[in-house]
Amino acid sequence: QVQLVESGGGLVQAGGSLRLSCAASGRILSINFMGWYRQAPGKQRELVATITRSGDNTNYADSVKGRFTISRDNAKNTVYLQMNSLKPEDTAVYYCNARIMTLATPLTDYWGQGTQVTVSS
Repeated sequence: QVQLVESGGGLVQAGGSLRLSCAASGRILSINFMGWYRQAPGKQRELVATITRSGDNTNYADSVKGRFTISRDNAKNTVYLQMNSLKPEDTAVYYCNARIMTLATPLTDYWGQGTQVTVSS
């Protein structure tokens, strides 16, 4: 009943920028935290950034601080990740995460299918 769809991934040169978006749809009562995670081949999925419902509190992995910015538009049930000064080590599949309450479920983590980001040198 809840679906998260990421978009905006692609191939970019080192130093370039991409903007990812993730839209949640379904019988949603509320969305709490939203965030982005990434997973490179052979590695564990890792936290990139999270944002509270009001947008007043954000958290970033040390590796992306100063380069990435997370934001959200609650009217659109959408979270964004602006990625600047991209590095080859940013190459990964990026996954959207949202903690959502529906009529059928309490606050539960939902995941998108992922979008590939590839940064070439």
